[in-house]
Order: sequence, then structure tokens, then C-alpha cells
Amino acid sequence: MRLLSLSILCLFSFLFVKGQSSVSVEKETKLMGCKFVFRIVAENEYIGWNAINKGIAEVSRIEKLISSWDENSQTSEINRNAGIVPVKVDKELYDLIHRAKKISALTNGAFDISFASMDKVYVFDRKEHSLPSSKDIEEAKSKINWENIELMENNMVFLKEKGMKIGFGAIGKGYAANKAKALIEKIEGVQGGIVNASGDLLIWGKTSTNSELWDIKISDPKNPKREIADLSVNNCAVVTSGNYEKFFTSEGKRFAHIINPRTGYPTSGIKSVTIICPDAEIADALATSVFVLGKEEGLFLINKLKNVEGIILTDDDEIIHSENLKLNYN
Repeated sequence: MRLLSLSILCLFSFLFVKGQSSVSVEKETKLMGCKFVFRIVAENEYIGWNAINKGIAEVSRIEKLISSWDENSQTSEINRNAGIVPVKVDKELYDLIHRAKKISALTNGAFDISFASMDKVYVFDRKEHSLPSSKDIEEAKSKINWENIELMENNMVFLKEKGMKIGFGAIGKGYAANKAKALIEKIEGVQGGIVNASGDLLIWGKTSTNSELWDIKISDPKNPKREIADLSVNNCAVVTSGNYEKFFTSEGKRFAHIINPRTGYPTSGIKSVTIICPDAEIADALATSVFVLGKEEGLFLINKLKNVEGIILTDDDEIIHSENLKLNYN
């Protein structure tokens, strides 16, 4: 799914927190098919590394639950039984699907986890390909319909049509970041940190004695060394989706990995979307939704939601942002 588009660079300065000595530890690892970075500020290194290890274990647990690539996952079992029988799942997965359907309703279907039926139609490998046939696209698109994901009693999930699939590429990393952070911040001696799920940032705590805010640098996707703006935030998620890491070209035109579930074709018009809000799962889903909605409708959605801000970079290099967001342009 999605991917770091406005390169987000975080400047960390961890020295002392309220007079207590602090250390910061960091680990990069591959989880859920992408790069995760955990950076923890704690009273000592032992506490910091313990927190990171627990965070990694939690994301690994979630990956086994929601991965559509793991044939042993409950998600894969739901997909295998599409149009056949309902599948009983853990309440955690049931609730995640329920929340995904709520976002689908909010966005009038711009967000739809049943987009996964398109997974065999396109290959986003940065190479030159012919476009799939309109027949293949239409056939796969006909299986996309969030309203055909039926949630039944006793945590039973049923996909009403054969060939339907669900996937959590547009919400799963944000959910995993939420769960890892919730576990980590309960550990005594942890003072702050960041979970960076390949562009889905969840940040909390102080960075230094001089500032309670994290300095987030927003870079030009075409030139990551060039900063176009920055903002100062804390205790929130900063999630970016972009069109330049997963794509293919056809006759010289770039087609990015974010699919419009209404048409079955890749989205166009936007290079990247950054969402800032308290919840990484919601930010993850909204970033994809805005890509599909386009800049006008997408910005309208952001502005009407409480405690949600956003930045949109268009294909024409226009930067637009929500009404209440304070950006410093460089």
C-alpha cells in the first residue's frame, strides 16, 4: 500500500527530561513487509531496549493476525471462504474490520479494505508494463464493495461474493503503531519515543529540556535533501502516503500503487498526503482516502474532522493544507 512520500525527517535531541537523566536507543527492523524504526527515550538503556523488544513482538503478533500474505492468518481464512461460509475471528480483528467499515462510510467508499481483489491486476515494481485490459480491471473492481463485508454475531465475518478479498495495507501499519506505542508507554521508566512504520509516525514525550515538541521536517519527494516546510508537534501521529515508491510506468506515464476502489485504476493528481491526528490508524486510513478523493474533496474532508490536519502535495507541486495547521515554509 502506502508509502513515505513527503520524506519526513525527525530531528531528535534527547538529553534530560525534567531533571532526570535519560538515554535514547533505536532499532530498525523489517516488519509487515516494510521498515519499522523504534526510538525510545528511557531512564536507562535496559528499559529502552526492553521497550523496543516488546514493541517489535507486538507488531509481529499483529502481522500474523492481519496479513493477507500469510495463508495461516485469520484474514487469509476470511478470503478463502468468500462467498462460501462465515469465518469466526478474534474480537481484535473483528473490531478492526468494523472500524474500517466506518471509515468507508465516512469517505463514501474512497477507503475500502476490499480493494484487495485488485492485488493480481497490477505489478508496482517500478518497471515498464502495458496497462491491464479494461476487462481484467472491471472484473476485479466488481468484487470491491465494503458493504458486502458482513459482520455477524459471535465475531463472524463473511464476504458475500466469491472472489472478494480484504487487506489491511491502508490501515494495518497505523494500527500496529498504535498497539506498540500503547504497550511501550506503560513500561515504567519510558519517557517518550517514536514508532516509525515506514512513514506512519507515532510520537510522544519530551525530546529535550528545551522543547516539548518534535521538529518534523517535510522534504520534497523529488529531492529529499530539500526541505519545503516543517512543523512542531507532539503526542500525535504524523502519517504520510506517497506515489513515488511503489509504481510502474506505461508508455512513460507513472501509475502509483494507491487504487481508486470506485474505478479500479490508480489515483492521479496527488504526489503525497500527510495526516496529523491523535490516532495512527485513523491517520493511515485518511491519507489513502484523500489520495482517492482528490485535493478539493480530500481537503474538505480533513477540514470537517475534529483534531485532524493535513498537507497535500499535488502533481503540480502545489502545497495545500488544512485550515488550522501552522506550517513553516522554507
